[in-house]
Amino acid sequence: MADAADTADTADTANAGQSTEAAAERHASWLELFFDLIAVAGVAQLAHLLHGAPELADVGLYALLFLAFWTAWMCFTMYGNTAGDQLRMRTMRIGMFGLAVMAAAVPGVRENHAPAFAIAYVATRLLAEHAWRRRGEIVVDWPVAQLSLGVMPWVASIWCDAPLRYWLWAAGLLIDLGVTFAYSSSSMLRRVDAVRDELEERIEARSQVQKEEEKEEKERSGQSGRHDRTGPTSGLRGPGEGRGGPGGPRPLPTAARSDQSHLSERLGLFVLIVLGESVAQAVEAASEVTWDFALYGVAIGAFFLLLSLWSLLLRFGAYGVPMLSADALPARLILPLHCFTAGALAALAASLGDAVSHSDDVLPKRALWLMCGSMTLVLAIALLAGVCSGRDGRWRAVAAVTLLFPPVVALVAGRAGDWGPAGVVWLLVLGVHILLTYERRSTRSRSDVDRNDVDRND
Repeated sequence: MADAADTADTADTANAGQSTEAAAERHASWLELFFDLIAVAGVAQLAHLLHGAPELADVGLYALLFLAFWTAWMCFTMYGNTAGDQLRMRTMRIGMFGLAVMAAAVPGVRENHAPAFAIAYVATRLLAEHAWRRRGEIVVDWPVAQLSLGVMPWVASIWCDAPLRYWLWAAGLLIDLGVTFAYSSSSMLRRVDAVRDELEERIEARSQVQKEEEKEEKERSGQSGRHDRTGPTSGLRGPGEGRGGPGGPRPLPTAARSDQSHLSERLGLFVLIVLGESVAQAVEAASEVTWDFALYGVAIGAFFLLLSLWSLLLRFGAYGVPMLSADALPARLILPLHCFTAGALAALAASLGDAVSHSDDVLPKRALWLMCGSMTLVLAIALLAGVCSGRDGRWRAVAAVTLLFPPVVALVAGRAGDWGPAGVVWLLVLGVHILLTYERRSTRSRSDVDRNDVDRND
């Protein structure tokens, strides 16, 4: 009955999700989009940890929880990406519930909800691992998704109190980051081949033993027709055989490669929704203060800043990473950049909400440093992605100058002590627009050169 239900779920996903007419045109299904909305609801909860005047400990806790939340979301994103039409809706539904529990636990994570957050995180990670083990696949582009070594400290943290609990969480996440950078796609492919070769050798050896036993039995009985056994009973399958049910023989492992166009769309949509959450934070703050010219200056500046970031991330970037070319980096290196970018944007959302709330006053120094620190991280990722994408020396120089804007603004505004939020926000807009303007001109120049080359060839 369970297999029948899973088959029906798979069929429902195929009908309600993406079209199978052309794999290259695959897009995110409605189920995947709903999953993303639940994840971003958790991001919104995390952003509330940074409202007001966050201390360094608050920022550290936010970073831990965001990285955990993003990792859990990414495990199921990668599962949906590699499974395609074979995705099991029941697995995704349980994953959604796990993320919802994590989101609900965030407001009380400093008190008595931390064990619930940890249990939900462990459950979602183990569920994702089971999904690939059942499929007999090894994820070569992001092995963290099915390796549970980093989950062990989280299990231990369930019975620990703060601050030891947080150190265990950090240890688990550092293990996952280490695995991300330590295992390349080629090394994972070699691992898949090695495991397949070993299992095939065991299958062949057991098959030979089985044949010898049957031959000896025939010789002893003198009758060739009385045999109940019909094949190997080793519990392993040969290449090309189907998958069994629970308790049945295991399939030989295969390499699960990600669909890059679909992955780029999912990561870009996640960043887009986080930008939308930034708008929501500013709108909510604006609804609670007096509308005057000071508010107009901050609100319009915040809108232009988010619009500029949209261009930086999605018009001139890829995978939701600013200034990244689509084929510049492997997936295992793109994913950490996406995580840090999304985390910085969510932190920026909290600081923009505070800027709107203090539009008639001086922005608190901690909120000022949070805003400028978030922008510095985004621009640093843009510079790194641009270098990896082969941008020229002039572009790198402009990006480096742009990168200096947020920390300089923070230092000057913090020392002056009387800058309003509007001045800070508009200076950040100016810094981003310098990079965007140069990028537009560079893109136009490259297009003209390519067009001239085509004309000469014709």
